Amino acid sequence: MAEVYSVMVVDDHPLLRRGICQLLESDASFSLFGEAGSGIDALSALAEDEPDIVLLDLNMKGMSGLDTLNALRQEDVTCKIIILTVSDAKQDVVRLLKAGADGYLLKDTEPDLLLSQLKQAMSGKTVVSEEVVEFLDELASTTDENEWIDALTPRELQILQHLAEGLSNRMISDVLHISEGTVKVHVKNLLRKADAKSRTEMAVRYLNR
Repeated sequence: MAEVYSVMVVDDHPLLRRGICQLLESDASFSLFGEAGSGIDALSALAEDEPDIVLLDLNMKGMSGLDTLNALRQEDVTCKIIILTVSDAKQDVVRLLKAGADGYLLKDTEPDLLLSQLKQAMSGKTVVSEEVVEFLDELASTTDENEWIDALTPRELQILQHLAEGLSNRMISDVLHISEGTVKVHVKNLLRKADAKSRTEMAVRYLNR
């Protein structure tokens, strides 16, 4: 049986939000985890449980998409967070991806392509609309060697420190009283943020910072 991915839609435009939800419900590969009209509502909805994917609008009243993204990561929400926005500005693309977004998609994306990109995101790929993909080079060139460390959440930093001490995933889960599966997700996010090929490479870079 094919895997079904749960999605939370966060957008402050009710009509557009409803349309995105209906699109997701039209594909058997997705289930609707819920919807929220603001960053505050999203934080509340994700306090106890989280979906596989959060589709997050950038330009919202009150908490912006960036503020919401940062708050979710600070709360150790480890699911895929993909920005869905009208903004194709380079500074927005670079800022959101550096903050830990797993993708940056434009709202004029064809529906079938959007669904396909969400599936790609679940396979571990950073998904970016073709119109802004050129900005990925800018992202790489503006990233300081140790800047990724400053962007880590408190929990990620804890895990990185234990990795640098040589602890295994199981040992880290025992020390921090979290599941081994949660540790694995954090390690995967750490490797992505550090752009490292292995935990050893990441640990060495952390110790030599």
